[in-house]
Amino acid sequence: MFRKSFAAALLATAALASTTLASAPAAAQEDQTFNAKQTEAVRKIVRDYLMEHPEVIGEAIEALREKMRAKAETDAKKAVEARKDELFASPDDPVFGNVKGDVMLVEFFDYNCPYCKTVLDPMIEAAKADGRVKVVFKDMPILSEDSVTAARVALAARKQGKYDEVHRAFMKFRGKLDDKAIYRLAGEAGANVEQLKKEMMAPEIEKQLRKNVELAHALDISSTPTFVVADKDGKTARVLSGALEGPMLRQLFDLTRKGGRVSAN
Repeated sequence: MFRKSFAAALLATAALASTTLASAPAAAQEDQTFNAKQTEAVRKIVRDYLMEHPEVIGEAIEALREKMRAKAETDAKKAVEARKDELFASPDDPVFGNVKGDVMLVEFFDYNCPYCKTVLDPMIEAAKADGRVKVVFKDMPILSEDSVTAARVALAARKQGKYDEVHRAFMKFRGKLDDKAIYRLAGEAGANVEQLKKEMMAPEIEKQLRKNVELAHALDISSTPTFVVADKDGKTARVLSGALEGPMLRQLFDLTRKGGRVSAN
């Protein structure tokens, strides 16, 4: 009943506005805006309706959220497709899993991020269980200067063939990584620490870290861990933040292969 009354009131207001405009001079008709009295009448109608049906506000907020989510997903797909070579095929990035896989899993991480630490094993196990996933590690040291040092040391360890060992040692360490812990853990992982100290400041490592941060900004990534899950062409892509669990990752792998046409739930 109220909805009918609301509709009738709107029609009445519109009729009032129409009558007013019809009686106005031709020049004034070009400005078809409500006068103060009409505007106040419309406001009262809307306010009364919302007070009577507050659930409409929730519906509107949810609709806005869905619209924003859909736009963010569309924007992410465009950005991923445009930067796919930097994301999936940079020769400087450490990788794990099937290098010829049909699904790409890119992780932006920080060695002092506790959530990055907790997600390591589930991520590796999910990729292993699938067998057709290429995992790409993107250092994004944003939490502290110690994070930058850890990233430099880990990337320098690649030259010694010790990246995997050093990466795991840093991720398994519970507590804040500082200089003392970084070099100790790297040495325990089998890397030559003195050589790391010489090579960690190499221009190519500085360039790589800068490129990672720039790429993250281009994808609107500002926190760790953040994952990009996509097909190798970047046409089906999602950008997700947080410590994703293994089952969710496996669902995302399947969803990506199906072109995103089915729900992950």
